[in-house]
Amino acid sequence: MRRESALPPAAEAFLEMLAAERNAASRTRQAYAADLTDFILFLRLRSPEPMALLHVRREDVAAYGAMQNDAGLSSRTTARRLSCLRQFYRFAQREGWCLSDPTESVTMPRHSAALPRLLSEEQVTALIDRGCTGHDNERRDLVSRAALEWLYTTGLRISELLALPARVVQREAPMVLVRGKGGRERLIPVSYGARSAALALLHHDRDLDSPYLFPGRNPARPLTRQGFDKILFHVALKAGIDPALVSPHVLRHSFATHLLERGADLRALQMLLGHADIATTQIYTHVMQERLKQVLTQHHPLSDDASS
Repeated sequence: MRRESALPPAAEAFLEMLAAERNAASRTRQAYAADLTDFILFLRLRSPEPMALLHVRREDVAAYGAMQNDAGLSSRTTARRLSCLRQFYRFAQREGWCLSDPTESVTMPRHSAALPRLLSEEQVTALIDRGCTGHDNERRDLVSRAALEWLYTTGLRISELLALPARVVQREAPMVLVRGKGGRERLIPVSYGARSAALALLHHDRDLDSPYLFPGRNPARPLTRQGFDKILFHVALKAGIDPALVSPHVLRHSFATHLLERGADLRALQMLLGHADIATTQIYTHVMQERLKQVLTQHHPLSDDASS
């Protein structure tokens, strides 16, 4: 469907609320705007008479959900779009712009949460020990090691890593403050190896006078996600690992799973990862369950797969 830039005033107010009350990121607001625009275009195609966004009925929302399914969209995409509508109409109802919520009795599609892809501890060690040496220039080695040490020992999101200020390791403190999704701040411990790698990079970059720990080609701006992906690609090749298996998100999942395997508490892991809801962290319990099943199948003496 063709996108239109203009949205009704109620939708614009909703997007402003996301920024003001929830401190939603620009990309999040853009995604909500796209979902609302898609629904508005659906309404225009559904009825020859113009239908106001605030006068929508339950059957209109249900038909929209059915259309998503008929179009072959994933249940995750459909659920996200219906969730956007549900939040919009609850906001509109709170503001007194509509008397009822047309999404209230619409069933959300269920989707199974995909288990995160993981690297073994040995693979992560290979990435850091073998993948972060022997590049064309010394700085690439320093950037690679500092970035991987921080990603794997802190569980940072890639956006959080690249936004780190240079001053984050200039003080001898066991914890550093990180600003995550929605502007939420959290304190995370930093390992000696991660701190040492960062200080080595800062020393090499001392003449750049950049405010960022990982500066881009323009020192006034941070390294881009695309730039880091190129670095990670070459690190994986040097470590003898398929680059398709390695990403910042995979390192974050590996960090979480390896901590749980070694006895970490789920609530502590929630704080380290910066999850607002413990339910988000609980996906890692599914990972552990699958691994326990594999151990039982492979090693129990009565298992068909157990080695004799």
